[in-house]
Amino acid sequence: MHSTRIVDGVGGPLRRLTLPDGVAFGVVAASTFLAFASNAAASPLYRVYQAQFGFSAVTLTLLFTVYSMVLLGTLLSLGSLSDYVGRRPMLLAGLTTGTVACGLFVLAHGVGLLFVARALQGLAVGLITGAAAAALHDLRPHGSAASVLSGVAPTAGQALGAIVASALGQYAPAPTRLIWWLLLAMFVATLLAVLTIREPGGRRRHADLGLLRPQVSVPRPARGAFATAVPCLVGLWGLGGFYLSLGPSLAAQLLHSENLLWGGILILLLTGLGAVASGALAQVSPNRAMFIGCVALTVGALVTFAAIGTDTPWLLFLGTAIAGLGFGPGFLGAYRATVTVPLVTSAERAGLITAIYIVSYIATAVPAVIGGIATALYGLHGTALIYCATVSVLTASAAVILVARHMVTPPTASQTVPCPEPPLGACTVPACPPNVPVSARQ
Repeated sequence: MHSTRIVDGVGGPLRRLTLPDGVAFGVVAASTFLAFASNAAASPLYRVYQAQFGFSAVTLTLLFTVYSMVLLGTLLSLGSLSDYVGRRPMLLAGLTTGTVACGLFVLAHGVGLLFVARALQGLAVGLITGAAAAALHDLRPHGSAASVLSGVAPTAGQALGAIVASALGQYAPAPTRLIWWLLLAMFVATLLAVLTIREPGGRRRHADLGLLRPQVSVPRPARGAFATAVPCLVGLWGLGGFYLSLGPSLAAQLLHSENLLWGGILILLLTGLGAVASGALAQVSPNRAMFIGCVALTVGALVTFAAIGTDTPWLLFLGTAIAGLGFGPGFLGAYRATVTVPLVTSAERAGLITAIYIVSYIATAVPAVIGGIATALYGLHGTALIYCATVSVLTASAAVILVARHMVTPPTASQTVPCPEPPLGACTVPACPPNVPVSARQ
């Protein structure tokens, strides 16, 4: 522990203990992990809440959507705020908000508190994501550890949060309370740990509100690549939204089992294998990674379609695993293939990245709500069939367009530009690259 000299309100010197930077690095990574674990913990419990409070599939998907929309709004409006107020205050604000959200889940006695809790979770993740990603690079500016942890922590948090919540919900007492008590305690412990780290980044004396306002644009040289990426992004994020909202209900229907663990396993396969595949294909060219992802997503969606059509549970898990293998590479490939288009300037690239994020989050939320409405009107079985068929058409179209564009205009060695830092993981990207120095944005 280090001792830091500070000054109290009357000018007297005080000292407080601060964690070494190596330990602080782990604390910040734990903040990101915890934020996304708490988000995913809600997914396997939606069916329990639905039975307790008697709401429809539409309400269920709206609970998922309110999180995504608040998260997107927070990232777009406050993604760079830690440059002005510091990383620690933003992390503390996010962890405090996450603590309150867990408390509301513990107290929830109706759907109203569930909506407030989900909105606060979106706010908490948005506040933590940008500040944590920047703080990781501040604390470890050299080497790849910051980028690796930035990518792994959110996805690992989602995977572990879903499986632990489903296991506790099924086998532990107080299925809708225990997981939130545990997460609340972890939030408090992490908050106290963040209080003992030094401020990793610098601050600007005066806030430039113009820099906080998000830029959204698709420059002319990138329009072809962006148009190719859109069906891939819509297909994969639409599938992700469906799994995180209605996936556990689908598993219960096919398995004819009320065991919550099956829903957690389904989410674990999608997010966990997505993370593994992203790491395995990290060095593959963007277009190739996107193509591999689209093919895997198409096959996975078709296998899942067959599982639903034939009422074969094991095919559902196989299809989910195949889709998971395509999920990570598909997104990273689409992201990198778009932002590394030649002739796009650095200033234009910021607006292009924001456009990718907006498409991704809308594709996560809106199809999930449409799926909820269709489920209420026509049933989950038919809705899931149409959903899988739509995803397969979108991702297959992206693969075909990608091949056609590659054949018409094959890339050359001179057409490569440095790629910005990869996004943080499934549906967690901040609204601007987190490791851009403050001076570079002025």
